[in-house]
Amino acid sequence: MDVLIHMFVGLHIIGIAALLGGFLTQMKAMGQDAARFTPAMLHGALTMLVTGAVLVGLNQAQDHPVDNVKIGVKLAVLVVVLGLVYVKRDDEKVEKSLFGLVGLLTVVNIFIAVLWT
Repeated sequence: MDVLIHMFVGLHIIGIAALLGGFLTQMKAMGQDAARFTPAMLHGALTMLVTGAVLVGLNQAQDHPVDNVKIGVKLAVLVVVLGLVYVKRDDEKVEKSLFGLVGLLTVVNIFIAVLWT
């Protein structure tokens, strides 16, 4: 079961990499008011949502401690990111402030995962 948990942690990291990588590739375009949400960002956020839910379930099934408050905060941040990316996914360009907010919330989610003990 531990191997399965580690596989889903890896997939979760791939999801965050796709979301953050999609944001970083659009940074130059953001400076020119031409940034848009890429499919990688949407798929990365969805991957994070699914793998995160599976990880919580697998850890609870193994009786590993799960910090439900931390998971709730991370889920709330991810739902906001996913909602913004999903709603604006077809727009040719996204406002700088909205695009920056998605990047900021993505980084906040990473730091919550790493620093909240």
